Amino acid sequence: LCTRDHEAEEPQLSDWFNPEKRPDVKTTTDWFAPIIWEGTYNRQVLEKYYKRLNTTIGLAVFASGKFVDQYLQQFIQSANKHFMSGYNVIFYILMEDFSKLPPIELGPLRTFKLCIVLRQHVWKDLNYIYMRNLHIYILEHIQYEVDFLFSMTVNQIFKNDFGVEALGKSVAQLHAWWYFGRAKNFPYERSPNSAAFIPFGEGDFYYHGAIFGGTPYEVLAFIEEYKKGVQNDARSGFKSAYEHYLNKYLFINKPTKLLSPEYNWDPNFRPPPQIKHVKIEWQSKSI
Repeated sequence: LCTRDHEAEEPQLSDWFNPEKRPDVKTTTDWFAPIIWEGTYNRQVLEKYYKRLNTTIGLAVFASGKFVDQYLQQFIQSANKHFMSGYNVIFYILMEDFSKLPPIELGPLRTFKLCIVLRQHVWKDLNYIYMRNLHIYILEHIQYEVDFLFSMTVNQIFKNDFGVEALGKSVAQLHAWWYFGRAKNFPYERSPNSAAFIPFGEGDFYYHGAIFGGTPYEVLAFIEEYKKGVQNDARSGFKSAYEHYLNKYLFINKPTKLLSPEYNWDPNFRPPPQIKHVKIEWQSKSI
């Protein structure tokens, strides 16, 4: 883990981020968080800082049922190549059946840990089961092993470098389907009975559940709120989608960094001119 070194001053936003380089898109939120687009960041400045701290990054992924056979190997192999290249990375693979693990070859500085997923018969929702288990593993050991942690869905393929410009205290992914849409059409939870409720006329962006990250502490804080929301809703006989709870959480607790849809594009759509450099392709057809 990082040894905090006073000479390793964290670069100011203006040292590495230049929003004016992309006048064609929104590059800063109303609360002054950067929205990372190709051309807006200088990765070298950040590399110098994170390398000196010997930063370790975790990537947690849950693979269940047909998703193991269909996506896991491709996800890990492509992440091995493109995710935080040159840094210590630990892949946390959450599975119910380790015998289904495909052969995995990793490059230097990369390791993986298998985490068994335990189900409770009461809960059928796979997102809830995954988050419950991830919460346990973060508390048990992940928080002591990594400086930053991303949780990603397995139906994604890394296509280009997903680097340290994506690191932050709380990192949210803008949803490719909704980025170019009107806010009034965002598919937030609209039922006032749900803990995930966002009223019409409110909300900032529509965030994608496929990628969420930050410090282990921030990821824990989100999971705790999410679990509370699901349990409260279940008590009143209500059920909402994982992504709705994530959007509600990020509406209340504004993310410190946003990833543009370049970081997660659906290849079923032809990229508009604003999408210059796709980092991850999201296999939406599998849902």
